[in-house]
Amino acid sequence: MPKRTRAGVLAAVVVGLTAGAALSTAPAGAATKAPAPKFLAASELPPHPSSTWTAGKVTDGVPEEMQYCFGEALLAYDSRFRTFRTDLDTGAEQLNIVVGDNAKAKALATRLDKEVRRCVTRMDADPEIEADYKAYGTLPVEEGARVHGFATRASWGAMDIHLVSVGRDGGTVTVVQWGQMGDFTDAPVKAFKKTTTTAVDKLY
Repeated sequence: MPKRTRAGVLAAVVVGLTAGAALSTAPAGAATKAPAPKFLAASELPPHPSSTWTAGKVTDGVPEEMQYCFGEALLAYDSRFRTFRTDLDTGAEQLNIVVGDNAKAKALATRLDKEVRRCVTRMDADPEIEADYKAYGTLPVEEGARVHGFATRASWGAMDIHLVSVGRDGGTVTVVQWGQMGDFTDAPVKAFKKTTTTAVDKLY
């Protein structure tokens, strides 16, 4: 979620021989490392009416904007993320978690979906914050994705709207989060669902 709102609500994944040599010494039948899941490009985010998205570098760990809601659920996993920004108040993040095991990845995705609801409940318990949740349903992409939305209103007047999706392709889970100033009427739900479908489809 944007840092301004988070501040109110929270107070806020060996260089060796040359490739040829390595290949020549690799034992027959040795397993090759699975490719890393791909990330969204800036152009694949919901279009902004008056600004352009820019994409940050892919970075190890969990973005600060997601730690409040998902931090504890992700402690046992290595993950990587990319942050997206506009010139104005809109921001987004994508987090990819390679679990490897399909059953464990399914369990993680289920937990993260639940954590969105729990996170909104925790925010709403703050006497200076009102938080409301909306479920925007599931998407038929790979092993599926679910879309959530929540709006926050602070006692000092700040209003923010957020869309969050959790999707899975085999043993990999991806989380996409979008946020800006506004309320539910400002949420680009249709465009965000398209972004989510692209994010899950693009992993591999």
